[in-house]
Amino acid sequence: MKIAMLTNNYRPFVGGVPVSVERQAQELTRLGHQVTVVAPMYGDDEEERSRVLEQDERSPERVVRYRTQKMKMPNGMVYPSFRPGEVFALFERETFDCIHVHHPVFAGIWALSLGKKYDIPVIYTYHTRYEDYLHYIPFFREKEERRHIRNRFTDWVKGFVIPSYMKWFCSQCDLVVAPSAGMLQVIRRQGVSVPAAVMPTGLDASFYRSDAGRAEKIREQYAKGRKHLLVTVSRLEREKNYGFLLRGIAEIEKRLGDAFHVLIIGDGSQMGELKVRASILGIRDKVTFMGSVPNAQVKDYLNAADLFLFASRSETQGIVLAEALAAGCPVVAVHATGADDVVRNGVNGFLTAEDEAAWAEKAAEALRPENLGRMREAARSDADDYRASRLAIYAEMLYNQCVLRKGENGYEHSEDRGGHVAAAVRKVS
Repeated sequence: MKIAMLTNNYRPFVGGVPVSVERQAQELTRLGHQVTVVAPMYGDDEEERSRVLEQDERSPERVVRYRTQKMKMPNGMVYPSFRPGEVFALFERETFDCIHVHHPVFAGIWALSLGKKYDIPVIYTYHTRYEDYLHYIPFFREKEERRHIRNRFTDWVKGFVIPSYMKWFCSQCDLVVAPSAGMLQVIRRQGVSVPAAVMPTGLDASFYRSDAGRAEKIREQYAKGRKHLLVTVSRLEREKNYGFLLRGIAEIEKRLGDAFHVLIIGDGSQMGELKVRASILGIRDKVTFMGSVPNAQVKDYLNAADLFLFASRSETQGIVLAEALAAGCPVVAVHATGADDVVRNGVNGFLTAEDEAAWAEKAAEALRPENLGRMREAARSDADDYRASRLAIYAEMLYNQCVLRKGENGYEHSEDRGGHVAAAVRKVS
């Protein structure tokens, strides 16, 4: 099968969507499919762009890069061109069985146009709750002047405009994929009635292999003799709720004293502000801000840790939560879509209300010897459900169903568009 994956961001940009697209593309390629990832170009000069292209050449999936606008978002994400010629020229030269798009704007609009023009199904993964990310758009960034008016308008956009657009966009697709059961409920509440399926982002095999020596070195370096090493991983941005997390760490200190240290892995625009907050809270010596760590090395830090801390309420799945489980690292998180689907309360971790004292109490409870061992075991067992190789087979079945449904609805499907189509299909809700 020939599959085109359209995305607004991809490596070297670090984020959940690029990771999801890359893992799925590579696993489908290993299954024998021809996957083409259509992604933006990164780099402000020729040398940077050459490094991006060199990495693409070494990867199993095929990557076609398109031009972007000069303006960037504060977190380094690029703005795609409104109608990049490279994308439409690709579809004029080649034929595809289906399009899997990962964003509802830019790439999403191209996908709908191309799907209609070439009579091929469009699959969309609802990765992001966009109402939680408006602050990346300059117009919506909070300013003290006219704040009341600006906030009323922002509330209207969050509560009406974005849900209305998402309902319209999803309804134009042949299949909507939700990364978690909670997100599927959100999609249905928005009034989307097209076929939908739950398919989380998978973990490649490396996350299930631990390097005990490397983990021990990390623990020695950062725990520095303390009993417990805790870790969290995400971009240092407003939507990740780091203010709560730091206040929660201060509460953990009240319960555990000097018996723990926390590694904060990730970079972002809030780095400086969060360091100041940690100092004000009196926990600067309890926290190490690691900055960005290559994705392949994150598992070593997870294997070194006793507990994974999480406070974000904006996730649709929370890939890092599954990564933590694969390392046998129980999770303490705030109740939210995504976290609720990964964390089994009292089994592989704890879920709490957005209350720092309650969250810290559960962190201390999870670290008790009688709880930590059984939670580690449950975490590793539950992580088996997130193997990317298994989920790629499920994705293949969903694609096949879309292709067959498109044909049954009267669309002409040429055999030269992608080889065989499997007979087995899986019914989706």
